Amino acid sequence: MKANDPVTIGIAILIIIAAILFVRWTGAGTVVSTPVVNTVTNGISNAIGATSNQSAVGEGALFEKAPELRDIAGYINAPDNLTIASLKGDVVLVDFWTYSCINCIRTLPYLEAWEQKYGPMGFVIIGVQSPEFDFEKDFNNVQMAVTKYNLTYPVVLDNDHATWDAYQNLYWPEDYLVDTNGYIRYTHIGEGDYDTTESEIQQLLMERNQNASPGGIVASNITENYDLSQVGTPEIYLGYSFARQPIGNPQGFVQDQIVNYSIPQTTQANVVYFSGSWLNNPDNMELASDTGKIVLTYDAKNVNIVAGGNGTLSLLLDNAAPAADQYGLDTVNDTVTVNQQRLYSLIDDTGYNQRTLEIDVTGKGFMIYTFTFG
Repeated sequence: MKANDPVTIGIAILIIIAAILFVRWTGAGTVVSTPVVNTVTNGISNAIGATSNQSAVGEGALFEKAPELRDIAGYINAPDNLTIASLKGDVVLVDFWTYSCINCIRTLPYLEAWEQKYGPMGFVIIGVQSPEFDFEKDFNNVQMAVTKYNLTYPVVLDNDHATWDAYQNLYWPEDYLVDTNGYIRYTHIGEGDYDTTESEIQQLLMERNQNASPGGIVASNITENYDLSQVGTPEIYLGYSFARQPIGNPQGFVQDQIVNYSIPQTTQANVVYFSGSWLNNPDNMELASDTGKIVLTYDAKNVNIVAGGNGTLSLLLDNAAPAADQYGLDTVNDTVTVNQQRLYSLIDDTGYNQRTLEIDVTGKGFMIYTFTFG
């Protein structure tokens, strides 16, 4: 047969494929695409790719060198020369978060508990505040959140997502656990599985100091009042550039325009409806009239909004004033006062139910960015 005969070429290709599979199955050679971070993600993995920064740790496993903090716009609870390199010798948890994210907020009690317990043992948390919305770039807003949630560990402002990009990060929150030599040994995406993360922290602290005695798991002492498996309504974004679904009004989103909306007689669950005049902004809906209304039928226990501007919100739950034991943390006498750009807790119900929430808004310039649930 000729060298360029199709059969000959096919056989050669099969031999090459077989050789590649042999290398992968037997461990021979080096496969640079092998994930290099032990990741626990509830089914989602996000490993930083293999590079020349890899180093053998433990039983020959490859781990990635933690990228350095980049283009930081501000420092809270930290000197302005804080770097990953300056913390060599300590165990470091790099936590990507943003202060209006409900998923991030629910992790904060665990982070602070770890800081208090393990800080004296050589453990440091760096909260990398990587904004989702422009108002989260404001230093004073972030400082306000750090104070509100009593955070004592360093927080840095990653306003241009330079550090986020260096880690190839994708989620709020996402954690990277870095050993004393600066290598990422464990990552975790999202909420939950706190006992596992804490066990990994303890393991690295014992590697740092063989005489360390971390003791029990403090995460197991923190009580949660929500069950995400029972939430039937996803997070809803309300700016035309951020939205994952349309609003329920027939006009829909109209980019950068003020639209006079009215609520139709028939509405659907998990869809937001507006009444009044609203300016369609890229990341929010802004009340352009003096008063307006927002209606949503949802399936959850807790209802939160990310909002800004100034406004007074009067709440109705299934056509009646919510009971006192249904009030969210920001609800007083069926009313929520919005005067800062942050997350507001409207409803904290006694159980998981499908309910219709009506929000009567007074205050031209009030802005709503998202609905989130728990």
